[in-house]
Amino acid sequence: MIPTIETITALEILDSRGFPTVRVTVALDDGSVGTASIPSGASTGENEATELRDGDATRYGGKGVLQAVENVTGEIAAALEGMDATEQAAIDLAMIELDGTENKSRLGANAILGVSQAVARAAAQSCGLPLYAYLGGVGARHLPIPMMNVINGGKHADSSLDFQEFMIFPLGAPTFAEALRYGSETFQALKKILHAKGYATSVGDEGGFAPQLKGGNEEACELIVAAIEKAGYVPGQDIAICLDPAATSFYEDGKYRLTRSRQGDKTAAEMVELYQSWVNEYPIVSIEDGHAENDWAGFAQMTAALGGSIQIVADDLVVTNPKFIARAIEEKAANAALIKLNQIGTVSETIDAIHLCRKAGWGFVISHRSGETEDSFMADFAVAMGGGQIKTGSVCRSERIAKYNRLLEIEAELGSAARFGA
Repeated sequence: MIPTIETITALEILDSRGFPTVRVTVALDDGSVGTASIPSGASTGENEATELRDGDATRYGGKGVLQAVENVTGEIAAALEGMDATEQAAIDLAMIELDGTENKSRLGANAILGVSQAVARAAAQSCGLPLYAYLGGVGARHLPIPMMNVINGGKHADSSLDFQEFMIFPLGAPTFAEALRYGSETFQALKKILHAKGYATSVGDEGGFAPQLKGGNEEACELIVAAIEKAGYVPGQDIAICLDPAATSFYEDGKYRLTRSRQGDKTAAEMVELYQSWVNEYPIVSIEDGHAENDWAGFAQMTAALGGSIQIVADDLVVTNPKFIARAIEEKAANAALIKLNQIGTVSETIDAIHLCRKAGWGFVISHRSGETEDSFMADFAVAMGGGQIKTGSVCRSERIAKYNRLLEIEAELGSAARFGA
């Protein structure tokens, strides 16, 4: 019996920043049900699929999503009801064609992705499979190394840091469960170090600490190295550092303005020199968005200089869009892509983007957004895609921990068949 879509409903809920977002529920005629809640980013690329907001200043400061909800329960539901729920690509294409715009601005990527993910969940339940196995097949057993955001800056926190994310990467752990332990212990060690130095231990949007460091961006790396050692691990061997400067946020008039840390203005070439000096000084293995989203030459220069020794991740440059990923591959602008489902707006298109990365020999990192929900779809998706890296925030705040806990469940379910690492 073919499981067909019977009803599609939606609700305006709140994300981890207290702003509205969309939750979609898809029910099939065999009784299977799938639900999905969609995240929202603060640091967004200009070419991302459009998140539809109401713009009504009398509700949530204009950030309401009632129109997106109405689009789900109206046009989208009418178009999809009766379709085979296991035909994910056909369902996603139907919504793309129904929307009719290049960036999903008419119906909203938040509406379309909510339905896309909920359909996948319902279909997985109908097939009697966990979501990761439904999306990834019988070979889906690869648990990712987590990039854990332990110090926040940039748009994610009111701190003294220009760079947005300073992350730990427990690449030396033997299992995901152990990687999570390494990260948690280092996070707690960092808290003690910050407290001893008189720094605040409040956290930013993604759960990392947001201190007013006197030594700026460099001190963040120094404190992380100290925390790794205090927790009993070897920097670079057990736990490495990953950075997301999110350089678009401090790029202005052709210059990279490091005003928070008082390091002055820098050219693209000078930023490469800065990163090179950091890679030589600290156990850094990955840098994401080291240049601004339209600085293709800067990205290429950085990849030429550092791409042979570390991972250069493009996020705002490529926005999970196969068109931009193809250009970045051609121009050698990076060697890995950040993958965010809501940047492109459907499960199928996200998978297409990953296939393009694989074909080019690129790495890819499945990523959350700063405004998250308790939905753990991306955890299953990371295992399904087998890329070996996931970025879902710090080891605190329940909307981040939900993804980690789901990965623990998957690893336990897979048992001896589970594999771990990049």
